[in-house]
Amino acid sequence: MDRVWITGYRSFELNIFNDKDPKIKIIKYALKNYLINKLENAEIDWIITGANLGVEQWCAEVMMELREEYNVRFSVLIPYTNFADRWNENNQAKFINIKNGADFFASTSNSPYSSPMQLKNYQNFIVDHTDQALMIYDPEHPGKSKYDYQLIKNKQEVKEYPLDLIDFYDLQDSAEEYQENHNFKNSYN
Repeated sequence: MDRVWITGYRSFELNIFNDKDPKIKIIKYALKNYLINKLENAEIDWIITGANLGVEQWCAEVMMELREEYNVRFSVLIPYTNFADRWNENNQAKFINIKNGADFFASTSNSPYSSPMQLKNYQNFIVDHTDQALMIYDPEHPGKSKYDYQLIKNKQEVKEYPLDLIDFYDLQDSAEEYQENHNFKNSYN
């Protein structure tokens, strides 16, 4: 059983600017399928993610749902104490919901933001305290997660650290599968 770090694109990098964007359903669908496969094969017992708007928060939302059926726990870590302070009210409410829904929540720094070193320490802490990673990320289309991707690649040079990627091709496949399943279900209602 492993501890899996899940991260990826921020919502704005995917041109997602509201909670009703259909791309969110597809990303959550892809995450859920990945996690169910791992959980049913007893390959994971902890999911570790951050609280960034985008893949990390959608992962936390999926985990709150899956936890009802599967014996799995999830942790949300942030790099500094005032992480969401500048967010709008709606995003702060989502942050609080995820914070309260996690089995474990902590900041890797006990102080407010003061330097980029806190972000580096956060990344290193997570990669050192997990056994593998899943990224919703496409190296052909880098975003802020390129730093996480590069850190994982560097880690792989010195230690076994599996990385699963869900790239844009995989998301397209998930969208088509979701659509097929959705149409199939609707045809019998």
